[in-house]
Amino acid sequence: MKKYNVAIVGATGMVGQRFVSLLDGHPWFKVTALAASSASAGKRYAEAVSTRWLMEKPIPAGVGGLIVQDAAGDCEKIAKAVDFIFCAVDMPKDEIKALEEKYAKFDCPVVSNNSAHRGTPDVPMVLPEVNPEHFEVIKAQRKRLGVERGFIAVKSNCSIQSYLPALHPLREYGIREVLACTYQAISGAGKNFDTWPEMVDNLIPYIGGEEEKSEQEPLKVWGTLSGGEIKNAAAPVITTQCLRVPVSDGHMAAVFVKFDKKPDVETAKQLMRQYTGLPQELALPSAPKQFLHLFEEDNRPQTGLDRGLENGMAISVGRVREDHVYDLKFVCLSHNTLRGAAGGAVLMAELLTAQGYLD
Repeated sequence: MKKYNVAIVGATGMVGQRFVSLLDGHPWFKVTALAASSASAGKRYAEAVSTRWLMEKPIPAGVGGLIVQDAAGDCEKIAKAVDFIFCAVDMPKDEIKALEEKYAKFDCPVVSNNSAHRGTPDVPMVLPEVNPEHFEVIKAQRKRLGVERGFIAVKSNCSIQSYLPALHPLREYGIREVLACTYQAISGAGKNFDTWPEMVDNLIPYIGGEEEKSEQEPLKVWGTLSGGEIKNAAAPVITTQCLRVPVSDGHMAAVFVKFDKKPDVETAKQLMRQYTGLPQELALPSAPKQFLHLFEEDNRPQTGLDRGLENGMAISVGRVREDHVYDLKFVCLSHNTLRGAAGGAVLMAELLTAQGYLD
């Protein structure tokens, strides 16, 4: 396997740091460039993040000495020096859209953690085990951008990556309505308890924009390709409540589902246990061996015990049972900065690599 040179754009933030940590020793990808805002540009990476490094492991030796470049000002230089970029910048949405498109127009593929392009019809938003066929829209996007190799591909919001994978194996029964209440870790806001002490012993029942994303993004993931665009699915109807809870990492969801044809509980469990996707078939480096881990214990999954399953890349499901208002209900858990953010983007890049989109 060829080694691909990679830039992390937005490398000083929490998700950017997670990319740096995850890619240390990656068998396919080597970080050769880092970029951030002009405030960090010109500094060695170890200096730029010295007082705000948030990862468990120390800064990788091979990356700490890299000079941080200007994400916007050095765009062409970065694009020409690497095979593709991971993007995790903290900027206004319109500026992110323009920046990512600028990199793509320099014929550099962009694998984005940002939300700016999730609604763009010819930009694939892929959960690798769920809708890899959406990468086919890249051909139409390249035509629109007037490039041969560049494109933008995005990962979905971290909050849907617990409950959408758990629902996906049940779609053959006609999912009609979904109610999902998500309990989201503070790292989803790019913070820890040192930087957000107000969250200790506290719960905030509102996360700006999160409910809209959580209700709409599954419809794109479950959408269909037509005329060079991804058309959102018409169903199911999804309603959500998103709460910020005093947990460092790990998004939990309580899910209630109505079906056109109700599956029994044991059938639903079996479908979840057996479900596998293309990353498992291809044995991609970051793919969990078992995508969905089903627990039978009443008190599982638990955030502290189960968010790290399979290096944080597996989805945990438990308490699958009948409901007297809906048909079925269950709880599920994903690691929001691993599967939900940087790790999900790395897995997406591995699948793009295996399918030839980065060559």
